[in-house]
Amino acid sequence: MPIFERSGPACPLQPQVLIVPGLNDSGPDHWQTHWLESLPDADKVDLGMWDNPHRNTWVNKLNLAIHRARRPVVLVAHSLGCATVAWWAEYEQPGPDSGVIGALLVAPPDLDRPGLDPRLARFSACPRRELPFPSILAASRTDPYCHPRTAIAIARDWGSRFADVGEAGHINAASRLGDWAEGKRLLQQLIGLAENTAQVASADSTPGAGLSKRRGSEIHSG
Repeated sequence: MPIFERSGPACPLQPQVLIVPGLNDSGPDHWQTHWLESLPDADKVDLGMWDNPHRNTWVNKLNLAIHRARRPVVLVAHSLGCATVAWWAEYEQPGPDSGVIGALLVAPPDLDRPGLDPRLARFSACPRRELPFPSILAASRTDPYCHPRTAIAIARDWGSRFADVGEAGHINAASRLGDWAEGKRLLQQLIGLAENTAQVASADSTPGAGLSKRRGSEIHSG
């Protein structure tokens, strides 16, 4: 089974966008699926075992997809896919040459809450170490799987800019977002943030210098 599901011709001037779905994959009405059809540089990471995920298997498949990418990578993760990205960063300890230049993390679940689905519990306790690349965490005020305060705390720990997307449930197919134009704006902000971070890092003798000035703040989207 291929790791990538190609959506269209690649553009060498843009980073590779890797879509990282969560539990049960992203169906035909999910914004991630719409993005696969509308973004020329998007591919989906086929994590497999969609209804019965295994943490290390998902992390390994994400790692393989990142290494197979032909240019810098921006990760676009939803729900349990966000935890997969965090675990990948925890295990791989990626450096500047890892290929990942940024991550859009949408609706991460609270993996510490009582009564957690046993399939999600396999991913807990989710790492809270600061991610080594720019990121934006987008969360909804009405997400049944993560309270807004918890989402803000996760963003703070991961060093992510926080984006409040209003009352959008779990930001999934049930939210009826279609192509989710607001999310695409966040993606463009992330790409710009990653480019600025790379320019600052290359101009400064200290690796990662200037990163803290651009991360961990809040984005008012919409």
